[in-house]
Amino acid sequence: MGIEHFELAPGLRICRILNGMWQVAGGHGRIDPRLAVQEIAQYHEAGLTTWDLADIYGPAEDFIGEFRHKLPEREIQSIQALTKWVPDPQRITRAMALAAIERSLRRMRLETIDLVQFHWWDYNNPYYVDALKFLSDLRDEGKIKHVGLTNFDTERMQVMKDAGLKIVSNQVQYSIIDRRPEVKMAGFCKENNSSLLAYGTLCGGFMSEKYLGRPEPAISDLDTQSLRKYKRMIDAWGGWELFQELLSALNQISVRRSASIANVGTRYILDKPSVAGAIIGARLGISHHIADNAQTFNFKLNTDDVSRIDEVCGKSNNLFDAIGDCGDEYR
Repeated sequence: MGIEHFELAPGLRICRILNGMWQVAGGHGRIDPRLAVQEIAQYHEAGLTTWDLADIYGPAEDFIGEFRHKLPEREIQSIQALTKWVPDPQRITRAMALAAIERSLRRMRLETIDLVQFHWWDYNNPYYVDALKFLSDLRDEGKIKHVGLTNFDTERMQVMKDAGLKIVSNQVQYSIIDRRPEVKMAGFCKENNSSLLAYGTLCGGFMSEKYLGRPEPAISDLDTQSLRKYKRMIDAWGGWELFQELLSALNQISVRRSASIANVGTRYILDKPSVAGAIIGARLGISHHIADNAQTFNFKLNTDDVSRIDEVCGKSNNLFDAIGDCGDEYR
């Protein structure tokens, strides 16, 4: 069927599986810069050309800049680099916004950034609206093509709408076990011509054959920051026994579809309303799942598949009630 794409905004067509670069920020094993850039090329050649990164993801922006430098001139526009600006909550000035964006431009060797996804830690500090206005100005000046968000809730997106800000996307945690975006966020995005970029879709790697039928691991046994984070999410959702029931159901579906458990988990979220793409982490130079990721585009789930997944999830806790709206786990 080939790689699926989505027009996130005018002039910005992304691959519906984005390669996530949080793993190069630390906590996921030592990254060799040379091998990392070589592996970026392998993803690119496979058609997985969209990268999700951030100014705080260690050398992520530098890796993309180095890879772009190696591309032939005719291919430079074929890579999509979606970065983030994550300032400390404080009074934000235009000079601060400009300095942050120019630093990212230098690191990625770009003249304009495809998408800047803004993150803010503390809603009690109101300067996030000022920051977004400055980013919007920089967009109008051509340094940024589009402005998006990371981990904002629906209430704050309404504040932005009321302020006249144009936001094309919000990146939020969204998986079979974490359906909080379905409560309010997805509907708001549909009504306001915005899209969701889903991360945590594979629960840091738990949603795979590797953990099917396995005894419950202790947090101390988990060797990456992602696994430790999402084990706590699994615990809040319903615990290891119920998660094993979910993995078993996903495995049965994956066998019928000649796919993997990860493929089924990703496909399920890609088929949800307002979802533009799912971000799957890339441990560059350590391990990759390029061929497996691409397999997600070679099948569809039918109503029986979806019903079986939903049947298991109907036994779980409501994470919106337990945690709150999208991003509330960080505040």
